[in-house]
Amino acid sequence: MRIATARVDGVVTTVVDRGEGWHTSKASALDIVTGADPGPGRWVEEGGLEYLLPYRPPTIHGIGLNFADTVAEMGWETPTKPYLFPKLSSAACGPHDDIVVDPELSTRVDWEAELGVIIGRPAKSVPVGEAMSYVAGYLAANDISARDLQEQDGQWVRGKGLDTFCPLGPWVVTADEVADPQRVAIRTWVNGRLMQDGSTASMIYGVAELVSYCSSFFTLAPGDVILSGTPAGCGDFRTPAVALRAGDVIEVEVAGLGRQRSHVSAPL
Repeated sequence: MRIATARVDGVVTTVVDRGEGWHTSKASALDIVTGADPGPGRWVEEGGLEYLLPYRPPTIHGIGLNFADTVAEMGWETPTKPYLFPKLSSAACGPHDDIVVDPELSTRVDWEAELGVIIGRPAKSVPVGEAMSYVAGYLAANDISARDLQEQDGQWVRGKGLDTFCPLGPWVVTADEVADPQRVAIRTWVNGRLMQDGSTASMIYGVAELVSYCSSFFTLAPGDVILSGTPAGCGDFRTPAVALRAGDVIEVEVAGLGRQRSHVSAPL
C-alpha cells in the first residue's frame, strides 16, 4: 500500500493506494502507517495530486558512514558500529518543497539521498532477528547537510537540522510491498546531472541491524524514521567539490518509493 498526504482540489487530505489507484481517507497518514484502517474513500486521479510531507516524524534518527562506497570515497575507516546522530523533526519538509540555503549560515550545503525506514510500533531492546517486524514501511529521504557547520561543531545537530533540510516522500510504501530493503536503488540528480547512483546493497549495517542497534539505546516510537545512510556521490567529497546554491534543482529517487524534485532557494 502507498500512503501520502496531498492537496486535492485545494484541500489537504490523506490518500492511499491499495493497488487500485489513489483514494482519499479520513484517517491521518501517520495513523495508517502505524496500523489504522484507512476506510472507504473517493477515487482521485494521480495527476491531480500535489504531494506534501507525508507526515511529520516524531523523531528522525540519522545514520552516518553506513555505505561502503561512501566510506571509501571519503577515505575514512569503516565504522565498527553504526554512527548515530539526531535529525530534527522540524527539518522535515515535503518532496517538492524548496530547500532553503542561506549563505550567511553555510556555503557547503550537500545532498544525501537515503532510504527512510519507518517504525510501526514501540521498539526497545529489539533483537536483530525480530527487528523487521517493527518496520511499518519506507520512504525516500534527502538528508541535506551543511558540511561547514558539521566541521565547526564537531557534532552534527546544527549542520543536519536546519529548516527544510530533510525532504521526505512523495509517499510511504508499506513494508510488505518492499521485497528486500537491501536491494534498493538510490539515485540523485543535480540540475539534470546524475550525482549518486547506488544501492542499499552497499550498506554496512542493514535495516534490521539499525533498528536493533538504535532500540538498544532508546525506545523507537511509532512513526519514527531512521535515515539509513547514503551512497557515494555527495557533492562535498568530489574534486572539485560541489555545493548547492539558490536556483539549483535536486531530484532524489529511491526505487519503488517515488521521486522528489526540490528547488534550492535563498531565504525570503
